[in-house]
Amino acid sequence: MSLFTSRGMPMPDAPQLLGDRTHARATGTVVTDDTARRHSAVWACRRLRADLLSTMPVDAYRMVGGIQVEVPKPPVLLAPGGAKVEMHEWLWMSQDDLDGNGNVVGIITAVDGLGLPARIELQDLSTVSVRGKGSDITGWKIEGKDYEPHQIWHERQYPRSGNPLGMSPTMYAAWSINQYLSAQRFSLDWFGGGAIPAAALKNTAKTINPTQAGEIKKMYKATVAAGDVFVHGSDWELKALSSTSADAAWLDMQNASIADIARYYGCPVDLIEAAVQSGSLTYASISQRNLQLIIMNLGPVVVRREAGLTRMVATPRFVKLNSDAILRMDPETRAKVLGQKVKDRLITPSEARAIDNLPPYTDEQYAEFDRVFGRPGTKPTAGTGATS
Repeated sequence: MSLFTSRGMPMPDAPQLLGDRTHARATGTVVTDDTARRHSAVWACRRLRADLLSTMPVDAYRMVGGIQVEVPKPPVLLAPGGAKVEMHEWLWMSQDDLDGNGNVVGIITAVDGLGLPARIELQDLSTVSVRGKGSDITGWKIEGKDYEPHQIWHERQYPRSGNPLGMSPTMYAAWSINQYLSAQRFSLDWFGGGAIPAAALKNTAKTINPTQAGEIKKMYKATVAAGDVFVHGSDWELKALSSTSADAAWLDMQNASIADIARYYGCPVDLIEAAVQSGSLTYASISQRNLQLIIMNLGPVVVRREAGLTRMVATPRFVKLNSDAILRMDPETRAKVLGQKVKDRLITPSEARAIDNLPPYTDEQYAEFDRVFGRPGTKPTAGTGATS
């Protein structure tokens, strides 16, 4: 028996949490899934990805005569977490777990007549451990209770060969996150804890031996650490050392860590309102920017989630996430695209109007078009707009 950790490496006969609380430790700062969210870039990346995916409409289809036909959605695609958990909330929580830990785990608490999941209650990954043999999971433990594999719903992201679990982006990004958190702790101590820049304390009247220097240093540190005033005679000279270079390095490190985090979490830097160090990014239209986001960043995520959700429905049905719903176009581009589709006979005018939430043309509207533009193959009468 061997246990598979969130790091993707086997550990023999030892319990390991999927949502490992300690991903990295350095300079006294521990990076966990919870503390990682205190990095604004981590929060922004995970929020953006979960927000977009969770608001995509979820539809069920089956192929009929080679044509994709929409079918009624089963209850698990309407409220998979029960009556109090909407589909968009369930998708948000599960996507956040996938983006942060590489895995999402839920207990199947109800099944339908075909034995498929009807309700899946997502679990806090910090309470979950798993045992497996080879690339197979043989058992789960959640809050100290054992579960068989058929009782658990598990989706993974970023899988590794020979490992049934997904890799955790937070663990791999821990070094960059740790740098930010350490700098953040330093700045809080600096401005809120009475910290001051390093200083040189010099006696201008006599030479101080190491023992005396140690005592003076101890007295000085004890005084300023408490936020009090250090009092000395005319024979002492106190000079605060400049921290300008340290401040500049701190700011550079902050900016660098944001770009690193964006790479780990698969999110464009400019979309989380972070500074782009290599120059500005420009796009011809908002549609072009959104399309790049869908194709390069969210496209693979959508495919994986569709495959996972399809396991909830009976064969040969399958699940599709409507990514077009978030591909917003500016009015000019939208009008050009719909107009061209009508001209190319890819859609009818009524279908184009339905996309803009407009009803089909009425007879009066058709008659007005004829008066203004003429019937097909004719020209309007000059001065009256009537057809010849």
